[in-house]
Parts: sequence; C-alpha cells; structure tokens
Amino acid sequence: MSNVVRGLLVACAMGLSAAVIGAEPGAASPFLKGDAKAGEAKAATCAACHGPAGNSSAPIWPKLAGQGAPYAYAQLKHFKDGTRNNPVMAPMAAPLSDQDMQDLAVYFAAQPASPGVASKDSVAVAEKIYRGGVAERGIPACSGCHGPTGAGNPAAGYPRIGGQHAEYNALQLNAYRAGERKAGPNGLMMSQVAAELTDEEIAALASYVNGLQ
Repeated sequence: MSNVVRGLLVACAMGLSAAVIGAEPGAASPFLKGDAKAGEAKAATCAACHGPAGNSSAPIWPKLAGQGAPYAYAQLKHFKDGTRNNPVMAPMAAPLSDQDMQDLAVYFAAQPASPGVASKDSVAVAEKIYRGGVAERGIPACSGCHGPTGAGNPAAGYPRIGGQHAEYNALQLNAYRAGERKAGPNGLMMSQVAAELTDEEIAALASYVNGLQ
C-alpha cells in the first residue's frame, strides 16, 4: 500500500463526521461566505450544461445540486488557475471572482439533487469495493470518504458522488487512473486509488454510485 493511499485512509478516518455527512443539502454552508441568492443569479449560464438548479440531464455533465460547497468552490478555483485542465470550464471560470465562486458553490449546495439508478449487474462487483475496499490491492473503501450513501464530507472536501451520472463517474475515474486529474491533495489520493482499479471495476463503481441516495 502506498504512502499516499495510507494518507487517504487516515484522512478519511479523521475527516468522516456523521453530523456533516448527514447534513441536509439545503442547509446553509458553514464553510464559505457565499450568498446563495446571489449565486442563483450567477448560475444562469451554468444551466446550459448542468441543468436547472444544477440537475444535469446530460450524462457527461455532472450534477452540481447538493454538492458540498467547499468541494465545488475548490474545483472552480482549479478550473480558473489551470490546475484542473478542462477546455470547457476554463473559460467559464476565468472571469469569476473569488466571491462569485463562493456564491455559486453555496447556491448549488443548497439545491436538492435528483436521484439516479444503478444497473443490477454493477452491484455484485462494486458494492464490496465501495463498502469494504480491496485490502490486498491497497484499495480503501469508497464509503470511508464519500459516506455510505455517497453524500460526501463537506468539512473534509470529499465530494458528494451519490446520484451522479454513471458516464461522468466513469470519465473521472479513468482520468484519475490516467493521471490526467490530480489537482489538490485529494485528487492525488484519488489518482493513486484509481490506478488499482480495472476497467470492469470502474464501470461497475460508476453505475453503482449513480444509484446511491
């Protein structure tokens, strides 16, 4: 098991909080000084890809509704400074001020997320990885950081993944595995974990997570 993955296990154990994971999506964020009302107005252009109130209907564009505000804010900063390379999001984030990013993050965090559905075939492969990991390959349980229902941990910056589109999930896991996405310490940890996953496991986890709620 690599030191990075050990770090992930420790971070998950320290950062996992039942109170935070169980927080309602619509609750005000205690982590940022954003204004959800201001964010709603600023989010008008986001709807073209991410859907009304952040519930995207296009499987390659992520749902932003219910996403932890610290994580959403961090990703906007990564898009803006180029540490997360995305030719679509980079020009969208470029003109945003720090306050804009906080407002948007808080707004989307307050929106209820639409549910997804997992394929039946994915459960047999993915559930044991999500719930218990694969110790002999150094793969920690996904639920350790993302929670039993995929709600994430806003305080620790671990994103909500429950209900997220399966196609988007697979794209991101493959990007982590290929080393194309590793911005920030959590991104580096995810790239180390994803490097141990097979194609079948990535496809199964992507679908399984879509059905968590």
